[in-house]
Amino acid sequence: MSVRQLQIANDSVQDRLVMRIATDDNEEVRVFLTRRFLREIWPHLSRMLAKQLANPAPQADTTSEHEPSSFEQPFREDNPVFPLGSKPLLASEATFEGSEDGLGRMILREGRERYFSLNLNGELLQALCSMLRAASEQAKWDLGLSYDAPATLTTPPGKSLLH
Repeated sequence: MSVRQLQIANDSVQDRLVMRIATDDNEEVRVFLTRRFLREIWPHLSRMLAKQLANPAPQADTTSEHEPSSFEQPFREDNPVFPLGSKPLLASEATFEGSEDGLGRMILREGRERYFSLNLNGELLQALCSMLRAASEQAKWDLGLSYDAPATLTTPPGKSLLH
C-alpha cells in the first residue's frame, strides 16, 4: 500500500484524534486515537524515529504521478473505497516492528476485530510524529510529547500494547 496522503485531526466531540490515510489505490482508512492510547504508543514511535534518524534507510525512487503532500493541503476527497468500513477503527492495541534497513511497521488493532498495518519509511514516520504532536497540542491534551527516546520502556518493541 502506497500512502498518498496522511491527516490527523482533533475530533473535540469524541475527544479523540482521527487519523486518515489515503492510498494511491483510492482507499481510505480511518483510525481513532485516544489520549491514553497516544500516551502509551508515543515512546515507541519516538524510539523508532530516533533509530531511523541515526541510521537512515537508502532513499528509494519516490517518483509518483501525484505531487508531494504538504501540511497545508486539504485532504482530498475522491470518493474513496473504505476497506475497513467508513466507521473509524478504535485503536486499542499496537505492535511496532523495526527492520535492519531503517524501515518500520506499525500495526493498529481494534480488540480482536479489525486491524491496520502501516509501513513507515523515515519521511512518513517523521510526518506521522509531527502530526500527532500538533493534533495533541490542538486538542489541549497536555501530553508533552517529546522526541527524546526513553531509556527503558515498559513493553519491549514488537510486543502488543493493550489500551
